Amino acid sequence: MASGDDGDDVRELQARLKQIDWYAPDITGAYDDITVEAVEGFQAKRGLPDTGKVDQETWDRLVDMTREPTDDELHNRIVAGPPILKPGDSGDKVRELQARLKQIAWFSGEVTPNYGDVTRQSVAGFQAKRGLPETGAVDQETWDRLVGMTRQPTDDELHNREPEPDEDDDSGDVGSAPHPECATGRVLCIDKSTNSLRWMVDGNIKMTLDVRFGSELTPTREGTFSVGWKSRDHVSSLYDTPMPYAMFFSGGQAIHYSPDFAANGYNGASHGCVNVRDKGAIASLFDQVKVGDKVVVFWS
Repeated sequence: MASGDDGDDVRELQARLKQIDWYAPDITGAYDDITVEAVEGFQAKRGLPDTGKVDQETWDRLVDMTREPTDDELHNRIVAGPPILKPGDSGDKVRELQARLKQIAWFSGEVTPNYGDVTRQSVAGFQAKRGLPETGAVDQETWDRLVGMTRQPTDDELHNREPEPDEDDDSGDVGSAPHPECATGRVLCIDKSTNSLRWMVDGNIKMTLDVRFGSELTPTREGTFSVGWKSRDHVSSLYDTPMPYAMFFSGGQAIHYSPDFAANGYNGASHGCVNVRDKGAIASLFDQVKVGDKVVVFWS
């Protein structure tokens, strides 16, 4: 398969790539530039010639890593899974749900243990924003999306208490604590709330960079990922624009230097990537980061 092809085989290719986060848009059955870039990334990650064309070895590798797509997946039908939390439920898990929704402004008011109509509406709104079935009940997909965007609530948040001020903290960095996933190992810790990227090793911040993200139409995905491959002098085959010091972490989304961000600041947005405006800093970061290092994208 190659650029310009179309049909059911291309649908299956896109659906399999989507299972492992190398393809993000709707399945179309058209082997377009986005599909070429996804295949190139998949090939480069596995040490195959990154031609953007699917030969037998590329296909065999992909099939080994994925399962047969369902008809729903092939035709972009999202089906709600069985609820793990639903209206009428009560308990600590409902508190956690409300507190997590509150972190990203999808729930207001007091956190309670009761899954009532306000919680149902909040969940339905969160689902609609992310293209999930608007059931108002939490299935595994909804929960995974929410957890990927939030942090573990504190006991104060779960019980509507104001946190005690930390008298020893004079950093002025209020409300921007790193995500718990950033506490161990080598992590690119990316906070959408503060437009910042922290390079952390075993919980210690080694470098902090200003970043910007995708627009509402091309959002940067939230969650926990890893650096799949690196390209020092990358040029996007989709947009024909330079992406120097690119570190790919979710399909075609990468952390990279952006001359537009350097020139225009936040008067603009990426196509989904994490833009960095300090060229010297990202050049240094590129040399430190290894394939396999963790990437966490979240709202604080």
